Amino acid sequence: MEKQAVTIYTVAREARVSMATVSRVVNGNPNVKPATRQKVLDVIERLNYRPNAVARGLASKRTTTVGVVIPSITNPYFVELALGIDDIASMYKYNIILANSDYDNDKILKVVRNLHAKQVDGIIFMGFDLSPELRAEFKSSSTPVVVAGSVVNDKELPAVRIDYRKAAKEAVTRLLDHNHDHVALVTSSLGYSINADDRLSGYKDALADAGVDFDDQLVIETDGSYKQIYDQAKAIADSGVKAAYVTNDHLAVGLLNGLTDSGIKVPDDFEIISSNDTTYTRLCRPMLTSISQPLYDIGAVSMRLLTKLMEDKDDSESDVILEHSIIPRQSTRLQ
Repeated sequence: MEKQAVTIYTVAREARVSMATVSRVVNGNPNVKPATRQKVLDVIERLNYRPNAVARGLASKRTTTVGVVIPSITNPYFVELALGIDDIASMYKYNIILANSDYDNDKILKVVRNLHAKQVDGIIFMGFDLSPELRAEFKSSSTPVVVAGSVVNDKELPAVRIDYRKAAKEAVTRLLDHNHDHVALVTSSLGYSINADDRLSGYKDALADAGVDFDDQLVIETDGSYKQIYDQAKAIADSGVKAAYVTNDHLAVGLLNGLTDSGIKVPDDFEIISSNDTTYTRLCRPMLTSISQPLYDIGAVSMRLLTKLMEDKDDSESDVILEHSIIPRQSTRLQ
């Protein structure tokens, strides 16, 4: 015989109180007599009752659930962001639905629509530019969205991030200061706003300040894969490039390993600065100098900002910019 689910009605019947009284006890409402509260709690414990969050949200129009769209659950950059999100969500008693999008626009749209169907109270979006369909999906919904750790092509969405343009400029300036005229920008797709509008602009800013002409041949756009930049590494060095600022860590490791396997010494013959300071930068040898982002804090602040938006609190800070630094390691020379 199939076991029947314990509902709020079951608890009310067993405790001989109204369902409204059970609801007040479950939600911590103080307007319940102590003896009645204890009687209801005893029944809840005996029946092992677990309130249904969706049913509970029907009255309040809230599910206390937040959707988190993550491009890759294996990428340590997004994993560290998610840790900060989860801790603050727990503090404010929100449940998390983590949805992996695989960098695929069709899947991202499907994931977001599924989250809306589940009536989540808010969404934290991690990833890159939005497709026209996804932008329309966000605009047609009243569910608040916060972008964490990136820049997207929709300035109306609040974001928590570092100043990627400033960070790129500082990294390239450091390489230029080491007497390199030929500093390359190695990047994943320039179709992404974060690369084209922020990092490329920062690269150009550093060149301009140093009086070095911009050469588009030194902007090396890849498909974002380790293999492609690994295979290109020797040709990049043979072209006269002596240093590179790289827009993500696994590309930087691909470049490093390609150079090393071709007999080119880092940092003696070629210097590298990476962007995200994930575990990749410390697991390789030589270890990579990198821009350091407060990834956990970006996640945590994103979730806190979302709680304010979900509670309809006026928050004038649509974009929150956190501080970054550059961590020197073995892929650059001391100077």
